[in-house]
Parts: sequence; structure tokens; C-alpha cells
Amino acid sequence: MNFEEHAAKPLLAEAGIAIPEGAVAEDGAAAAGIAARLGPVVVKAQVPAGKRGKAGGIKPADTPEEAAQAAEAILGMTIGGHRVERVLVEGRAEIARELYAAVLNDPANRSPLVMFSTRGGMDIEEVAATEPAAVRRLVVDITSGFDRTQAEDLLSGLDIGPAGAAVAEVLAKLYALYRARDAELVEINPLVVTADGRVLALDCKLALDDGALPRQGELAEAGAPEPMTGLEARGRDLGLRYIQLDGPVGVLANGAGLTMTTMDAVVHYGGRPANFLEIGGEAYTKATAALELVLANPRVKSLVVNFCGAFARCDVMTEGVVAAWETLKPEIPVFFSIHGTGEDEAVALLKERLDMEPYDLMDDAVKAAIEAAG
Repeated sequence: MNFEEHAAKPLLAEAGIAIPEGAVAEDGAAAAGIAARLGPVVVKAQVPAGKRGKAGGIKPADTPEEAAQAAEAILGMTIGGHRVERVLVEGRAEIARELYAAVLNDPANRSPLVMFSTRGGMDIEEVAATEPAAVRRLVVDITSGFDRTQAEDLLSGLDIGPAGAAVAEVLAKLYALYRARDAELVEINPLVVTADGRVLALDCKLALDDGALPRQGELAEAGAPEPMTGLEARGRDLGLRYIQLDGPVGVLANGAGLTMTTMDAVVHYGGRPANFLEIGGEAYTKATAALELVLANPRVKSLVVNFCGAFARCDVMTEGVVAAWETLKPEIPVFFSIHGTGEDEAVALLKERLDMEPYDLMDDAVKAAIEAAG
């Protein structure tokens, strides 16, 4: 789950990391009122997406009138697929240095990763690609953690000046926040040193592990929902995890891992998947609804069904899809791959009811679906 800046920054403050004073406004008049209290401000679009500045979603304002104008210009914009419904109006800081700091999950090492750069305020991915040495990284042993001493070691040799000790403290606190909140990412860009020597977090990007949301109580309620297509919302209401994509090859498989593998195979062989939708576990009882959902996407020109049974039996899952096919009578071609527990019964059922033969290899079913989709 992702969070808008105004919801993430209070967590920094709770962790002892300084943030500018500010408040949220939903119209120009409210923005003007905040600016009247704070003086020169920055008006910032509140969406859980990056590159807001490049999209015109961050504007300075010297007066309440300018703050109102900036807010009205930003409200209603669409940035990163999100409509701007509110802005954060913050007191402006006199910036001397812009830095970058983050703690995130590192899949390669299956550990937390602390990152720091003196090239804050820029696209960190671009900096890392063009100047790898400009971004320092430390893979953290999660059993021993990350503290002020390790932060100082990470910063060693960098020209940060008198603010070095405060920046090290921020890194240690950022890691503590990452652990306490079950975060996948906590990022400050920019982390600034002001003209009077203070260290402030001018922005914050926060993403939590969805699996840990029940442990995070009220915080989870402040998260920003991902924008959904109509079909994705329909899938959610049916209790199905459906993600709509832009390809012509529909995908049905059991289990998230096998579904993603099938999608990867579609891409590998030069096709484009139309969706993610897995019907493992009890979801096979919703096979008709699942098939209707896939077919409701007008882009779908063919379908690959890939079942691999272990605890879930292939014949039970195949029965659900065959019954759905008999009910809906789709006109698009379908290609099956069936292996595992209940495989023989599933193959016999498919032949008897739909007069179809499954493919011996998933790859062949996928290639046939790609060819049929044109």
C-alpha cells in the first residue's frame, strides 16, 4: 500500500525526523488561509506517485493569493493515474544542500537496503544508472539491524559538512521507522540542509507491505488506494484478484506464482497478456465469474488455461472452467495445459465435455494462444 506525502510525513515526525510545518487543503481558499499563517509556501499535489514536479504538481507561492491560484491550478490534475483531490501547503525552506535517503526491501539480497546520495532532488534511478558511485548502498543484516554507527560509516568521506552527524541520525531513525511500520520503502527526496543548518525532510514516499496491514491499525486506513479499471473493481467485488493489462492473450491459472509464470511465458514468446487472474484455492468455485471477467475485456482474442495440481486437484479446477465454458459459450479459442494431482481425470473431462486435448507443455499452449490472438 502506498501513501500520499501528507500521510507519510507525520510518521517521520513521530520518528524524530524534522519536517516543514504545513497542512492539507482541498480548495484555493483553504490554501490561502494556510499560506497566510505560514508565509511563503510550496503547494504540492497529493497523489501516491512520483515526478509530481515534472507534471506541474508542485508550485511555489509567496502570498496567500498565489497559494490559492496554485492550489486551483493543481486540483483536478491527473498525475500517475491519480486525480489530485487535495494539496499539501508547506512553509518554504531556504535550501543549502539537497540529499537523498531511503530504506527499502532488496529482493536480490532478501534484506533491507539503506541508500544515500548527495545528489538529492533528482531522479535517483537516473543518477544510479549514469553515476553508480554517487549512490551509496548498505545491505542490512536484519538480525543485527542498522544504527547510528553504521550510518556514520555509510556517510564516511562524503562532503556533508557540519550536518553530517544530524544526517547520520536521520538514517538511523529512518531504518527504525521502516522496521516498525512493516515498510517496503521509506524514501526522503530531498532531505535538505537549510541555510541555517537544519536537516529537514521536504518529501516522503512510503509503501507498506500489504500482508502486514492488519498489524498497522489506523495507519492502513490512511493509505491511498490504487486506481482501478472498471473490470478490476468488479473483480475486487467478486473476491478475485484481477489486474487488467493491454494484451490480447487472456490468462487463467491456479496460484499467483503459476499465473505470473504463464504471463512471463506469454511475453517470452512474443505475446502480451491481457490480465492477471488466478483461480486457485476456493476461487475455482467462481470459475464462471472469473471467465466472464476475462472475456469482458474486449482486447482478449484467445485464452490460455494453465493448471498445475498439488493440494488443489486439477480435475476439480477443470470442472469449474468447463462448466463456465458450457454456460458462457465463448467464441474465442482456448488452450489448456494440465499437470499434477487429478491430471488424468481432468484430461478425460476436457475431452468428454469440450472435445479438447490439453497441450503436454505449457510453452506449446502459450505459443498456440499467441498465434490465435494474431
